[in-house]
Amino acid sequence: MSEAIGNDPHDALFGDRAVARCFTPHARFQSMLDVEAALAQAEARAGVIPQTAVAPIEAVADASLYDLSLWAAQTAQDGNPAIPLVRQLTQMVARTDANAAGYVHWGSTSQDLLDTSLLLRLRTAVPLVLSHLDRAAAAAAGHARTHIDTVMAGRTLLSHATPITFGLKAAGWLDAIGRDRESLFAALHESLVLQFGGASGTLAALGDAGPRVSDHLGELLALRVPDLPWHAQRDRLARLAGALGVTCGVCGKIARDLVLLAQTEVGEAFETRATGGGSSAMPHKRNPVSASIALAAAVRAPGLVATLLSAMPQEHERGVGGLHAEWTTLPELVSLAGGATRAIADALEGLAVDVDRMRANLEITRGLALAEAVTMALAERVGRSAAYTLVEQATRRATNDRVSLADALAADPAVSQHLTRAEIDRRLTPDTYLGASRVFVERVLERWAKR
Repeated sequence: MSEAIGNDPHDALFGDRAVARCFTPHARFQSMLDVEAALAQAEARAGVIPQTAVAPIEAVADASLYDLSLWAAQTAQDGNPAIPLVRQLTQMVARTDANAAGYVHWGSTSQDLLDTSLLLRLRTAVPLVLSHLDRAAAAAAGHARTHIDTVMAGRTLLSHATPITFGLKAAGWLDAIGRDRESLFAALHESLVLQFGGASGTLAALGDAGPRVSDHLGELLALRVPDLPWHAQRDRLARLAGALGVTCGVCGKIARDLVLLAQTEVGEAFETRATGGGSSAMPHKRNPVSASIALAAAVRAPGLVATLLSAMPQEHERGVGGLHAEWTTLPELVSLAGGATRAIADALEGLAVDVDRMRANLEITRGLALAEAVTMALAERVGRSAAYTLVEQATRRATNDRVSLADALAADPAVSQHLTRAEIDRRLTPDTYLGASRVFVERVLERWAKR
């Protein structure tokens, strides 16, 4: 088992190994060291510290040189992870250059280190979520294209409505994934802004060199430099959290559709997994595991987003409690989104579609799903209200007498004087009542192809 997931089976099930690797203790420690090394170099460029201090700091900016269990224990004592890291880094530098050790973390503060190192990890982790969305989109596009004319029952409030195509359903998934990808990408880009303000956000410890150091540090870390530090302004991270929450919700919607389509009584589409999805008691079971993972993320994500929104009203120049709540919540949310997107991409890539079952299920109501089509045809002769009443009465007779809607309509003189049996049958043919389904699918596919 890799460090990315560890030995927790829940992490392995609900997360994503590559995403999780960005939030291990080693990854956190290393990202903080990366910030400290870049800070030393930026300050040397600005003439704030001697150039000779940079190399000794960079030489020990390697997490494998440190005792992370000691770091964890000292974090509990010191109240945040930055203080013991800076202490250990300083001690390590002092072994080779006592003078350079005096310039570690020069003019910075704990939150600068914590926020900026988090951004470095988000910059690596969130694109992995985006890559899963790309896989899911490609798979959805394939289903939309293949099944652009595959007729199935549309369902509203879990009951048969008018016919749709499976291509239209898949295009709906694709359209939502595309919008979500754009929003998540934009939120990530907006959040990648350097945090460097010193004790109270003024960089007073650096004198008039503060802005120059910020510019150099932003360049070295490839982060945009804001107009001013944002210690207590958490809106960028909150927007990213919201976008990640929406990602989980988009995956959850698709997962819900897949679970319902896979029900034994429906059986129109189902996940195909080489292994897994079974039951400890029932050998025949093949459960929708990937969809379940995505649905679990959609259930959990809103609470995490709410936590980050609740943490936004922070006190004065530096928050207490709200800031600390972010440290584990945002990584957990990214990990959930990674697991949800991975699961949905896997499910869609391996989705088996039963076209014959879709047609058979549509026909079980013996034409009732096309009642609106007959109503519209009859309305041209007698007006919509009268037509609605006549067709509604016919649907009740069809249901009570267990006959087809065509037979019930043809047996009613008030209907047959306006519509022949041939016209009734034509109106009750699902393939003739798909509206603009094909146009909608083609629009979505065209937009996706131009992404």
